[in-house]
Amino acid sequence: MGFISRNFLPACENVCLCCPALKPSSRRPVKRYKKMLSEIFPKKLNGSPNERKIMKLCEYAYKNPARIPKIARFLQQKCYKELRTENFGFIKIIMEVYCKLLYVCKDQMVYFAMNLLSVIIELLDAKRLDELRILGCQSLTALVYCQSDSTYARNIGTLIPKVGNLAQETREGNDNLLQAACLQCLSSMVWFMSEYSYIFPELDQIVYAILENYETDEQPDDDGKRCENHHNWVDEVVRCEAGAGPILHNTTNNMILRSFPESKDSTLLTREERENPKVWSQICIQKLAELAKESTTMRWILDPMFTYFDVHEHWSPKHGLALNVLLDMVYLSKISGNEQFILVSLVRHLDHKNIMHDPQLKSSIVHIATSLVKQLRLSSVAVDIGVASNLCRHLRKSLEVTAEIAGAEEVSWNFLLQGSIEDCLLEIAKGIGDVSPLYEMMTFMLEKLSSVTLVARSTIGSLLILAHIISLTSVRTHVELMFPEALLVQLIKAMLHPDAEVRVGSHMIFSIILAGTPIRPRYESECPFESKKLHSRTAAAFASATALLEKLKGISK
Repeated sequence: MGFISRNFLPACENVCLCCPALKPSSRRPVKRYKKMLSEIFPKKLNGSPNERKIMKLCEYAYKNPARIPKIARFLQQKCYKELRTENFGFIKIIMEVYCKLLYVCKDQMVYFAMNLLSVIIELLDAKRLDELRILGCQSLTALVYCQSDSTYARNIGTLIPKVGNLAQETREGNDNLLQAACLQCLSSMVWFMSEYSYIFPELDQIVYAILENYETDEQPDDDGKRCENHHNWVDEVVRCEAGAGPILHNTTNNMILRSFPESKDSTLLTREERENPKVWSQICIQKLAELAKESTTMRWILDPMFTYFDVHEHWSPKHGLALNVLLDMVYLSKISGNEQFILVSLVRHLDHKNIMHDPQLKSSIVHIATSLVKQLRLSSVAVDIGVASNLCRHLRKSLEVTAEIAGAEEVSWNFLLQGSIEDCLLEIAKGIGDVSPLYEMMTFMLEKLSSVTLVARSTIGSLLILAHIISLTSVRTHVELMFPEALLVQLIKAMLHPDAEVRVGSHMIFSIILAGTPIRPRYESECPFESKKLHSRTAAAFASATALLEKLKGISK
């Protein structure tokens, strides 16, 4: 009856008031949402969208979830059509509807999420208009922030390469809006990983895109101080004792630590900040530090960082990117307590195949490690003794290479590396209140003293330098140390080594630890302490060593 009255007898519409087919609730259920969809678009191409109709459509979708797939499919097909005609105004309206559906129908996202992802892919692939790609990044950002679990994590992860490539594109002039939108999208993905404990397999591409756009607020202007040609305080004497020649390098003792950026809330940015890729790159670094709550996650973040610095040659402390990024990571990782792991990973990176045979590059990395040690010391964080052990191992290898090679240039680069390691060891020793772990490390190295002459000499040379460092720092801190028994035993064994230089070096190590009279640098020619205090420490060391020797004599008898 209702079908006949509507199609053949329109007058029945006004007469047959009791017909169930003519009731408003069931009369045209399909055409109702289509009418609402048509009303959200302006009649003119350049007209403004009808916000009231858009909200009405979203409320209708919320009350009628079964209609959401048809609404999403209609919007998807409409977007494809407008993309072909490059009608940017209508596309913007469609994406606005999708974004409002995300917030109003968040619990019904399963009905339209895949349609939205398909539209975002089309927008990111639009090569002619940056506005469309910016709109795609903004829509993807909204989608990520509206996630309540990791259901669509894999689908979102497939878009990371597209967003990362867009973020790394070189733009003409000052048009950085696309980069800013891409970095904002990447920051939302880092937030997603931190919020739901999910790591995207494409995390390395996120890191590359962030570093490509990373800039600091200010660069440390310390060239005048850092580039003064000071000789290291062990250059003239200890190197000769270790079998090496003079060194030409710049010390990092006068390096000025830069100021650190404040933590920024992405929801409180001004318009200028939202359109600035530099701001978003700093926010991304901040969120990466928040993500690295565990050492494993920190390693997943640092590995692509180090690879990027290797490939793009950003290790230079003076002009490179690595120093600023790692200092910021150390500063921002204080909450998680993983700031020390950054230093450990950096020193471990010296063994990477990309740089293990490049002393110049290794020297730059050690310079950065020295700055990180200073920052950790300012934060009252004790440095892992394993860092000093690895540095001593690299110092031994460098001394060994210096004795083998004949090229003047390569020798000078190895001297530079040795000086950088000495500076870093000195900073580590300054931050260690009790140097007993360093003595234990020396004992362990002497226990495994090689019978090969060259290796044994380089080992003794590295320990001789470390002994000077320990002696200098203990004098500065007024520490009276007892001579370690295990170290004394190993030194006596080393004094019986077949090689004469090894025996001489062992005696020198013994005398330095015993007497505590380190060689001071030229720019610290005046001793800051009174000789009386130095003599009291020396007397204590002599008494301790004498007691140990008497004990050893008694054991031998």
